[in-house]
Amino acid sequence: MLLPDPALSTGYGLDFVNRGWNAWGQAPYTDLMAITDEVVSRPDIDETRTAAMGGSFGGYMANWVSGHTDRFRAIVTHASLWALEQFNGTTDASHYWQSIFDAEGMRENDPHRFVADITSPMLVIHGDKDYRVPIGEGLRLWSELAEHHAAADGSMPHRFLYFPDENHWVLKPQHAVVWYETVFAFLAQHVLGEEWRRPELLG
Repeated sequence: MLLPDPALSTGYGLDFVNRGWNAWGQAPYTDLMAITDEVVSRPDIDETRTAAMGGSFGGYMANWVSGHTDRFRAIVTHASLWALEQFNGTTDASHYWQSIFDAEGMRENDPHRFVADITSPMLVIHGDKDYRVPIGEGLRLWSELAEHHAAADGSMPHRFLYFPDENHWVLKPQHAVVWYETVFAFLAQHVLGEEWRRPELLG
């Protein structure tokens, strides 16, 4: 598992943070791709069996990655920002988020503009009581995936795991089990080429 620290990460000084300020889809993305390139160059790594995962800002980055590269066999996005202009006025910390982007930066770094370019199967996970990244982000992502990628019969490789009574985090132990079982089943199908096996706890 690769856990990189791209631009915007704290602990490396303000210059490192500022590289990604108002430019989430730029320096952070290129940093992530550079470290991925470095890792898959190792002889013990199979670059044809990789996936990307993230939650919150990491979910934003998973969404951005999904619209900008086809190198990952699957993408898991949890509690993720999808449409920045919508998100900006609905989060519980709106005053802070409005300080991150100017109008041009918000548009240029908005992942939903690239939904038509998504090729990797996505597992979208969201809790209904998430006030930091409201459920509308996950619902809009799911709706736009269906609009652009569903077959005539409505089927598509993407999946949506919805928790009616969880927030930004999945806190109930039984729900955490559902989360992991679903993520592992999704990755087994798309990364390992196994038959889809619906987790029993999903009912």
